[in-house]
Amino acid sequence: MLYGIATAVIALLLAAVLSALLRGPALRLGLVDRRRVRPVPLLGGVAVVLSTCLVVAVGGWTEAAPLGDGVTRLLVASAGVAALGLAADLWRLRTPFLVVGTAAAAAFVVPYDETGLPAGIAAVVWIACAATAFRGLDHTDGLAGTVGVLTAFGAGACAAAEVMDDLVVVLSVLAAALTGFLMHNWHPARIAFGASGSLFTGFLLASAAVFIRSGHDLVPSLAVLFALTATASADAVLVVLSRRLAGRPVLRRGPDHLAHRLRRLGPTPPGVAVLLGTGTFAAVLVGVLVHSGWAAPGNVLWVAGASLAVVLGLLRVPAYGPRRRTGAYGVRAHPEPRGTRAPVRVPGTRGRPEVRGARRLPAARSGARVRTEPPLDAPRARTGPSGGASGGAPRARAGLFGGLVRARAAVPRTRLGG
Repeated sequence: MLYGIATAVIALLLAAVLSALLRGPALRLGLVDRRRVRPVPLLGGVAVVLSTCLVVAVGGWTEAAPLGDGVTRLLVASAGVAALGLAADLWRLRTPFLVVGTAAAAAFVVPYDETGLPAGIAAVVWIACAATAFRGLDHTDGLAGTVGVLTAFGAGACAAAEVMDDLVVVLSVLAAALTGFLMHNWHPARIAFGASGSLFTGFLLASAAVFIRSGHDLVPSLAVLFALTATASADAVLVVLSRRLAGRPVLRRGPDHLAHRLRRLGPTPPGVAVLLGTGTFAAVLVGVLVHSGWAAPGNVLWVAGASLAVVLGLLRVPAYGPRRRTGAYGVRAHPEPRGTRAPVRVPGTRGRPEVRGARRLPAARSGARVRTEPPLDAPRARTGPSGGASGGAPRARAGLFGGLVRARAAVPRTRLGG
């Protein structure tokens, strides 16, 4: 008990510190999530991966919490999936490549001797889909971390019921690391998960659920697996249905996830995370009760019905607006018609607008003032009491050489548009 508490505290603090330290390198490298209202640096998932793997590896190396062969393969495969996600963050890998790589890692993890070959192949496909669906939750502040923490606690409770102590240690350390990451990912987020952390967390949770339910009956196992991943599954179903009905490519990103549509109904980002976290807690609780034998597998139908109702209800919330051509700072651009030049009025000036193509008049003779026409950007100078320009422009004077020297007026630089 004391060792479990100590490892959880260490993982939490280590993830919090690494999340703060990795924010600067992510900004310098340009690794930011530009899908949100403001760019958020990535590499938060790297902090979760390093914290989880380091704490678990130290526990196994010191034999304080020895790991079995299956859990060791699970941790190594999860680290490989995290490396694949980091490559996706760096080089923008396509989703099919990530799905194939995740499925290849899952093929080395599934216990075929307990599941059988057909069920093992189905488990590989399910792990790859669940990890990809969990990645889809990383689009708003605090959501992926909240769902990950609750699911890790639920899977850990199921593993404790099966007396899988090494898997319980891994899941508890993961939950603690995600909690430390949430300190920096809660709204307003200072760092984001990225594909590295989201794929790692989804893969580890889905694979752990397969480990826990291997050797049990098929129908209760399907019920428990769905209950543990109900939120990610509902989000994936909503996205696929919405894009197919709108005639959009399924793999094309868009503001059509659960959190996006809930935000259109009024809740704030923390409110969305709390709402979906509450639903996740209810679904995970049903899964734990069914796994422990305290509830019948048919109770998962309530979770499925609620998820379907949410999906069908949110499908009615518009997600795709008309496309607009935007210029700088998100302002809609209105290009000028060809062959026309609208006059531009410089802010802070009086009189009629300046006309492009203004030319400088020839210099006057000795003793006369030099009269110039200002360019487009220059405001009209106001004359002060002494006859000079009150805006700071020096008064032109004729030197000893008379009109041979042209006076250059200092033109203040102004910005168009204020």
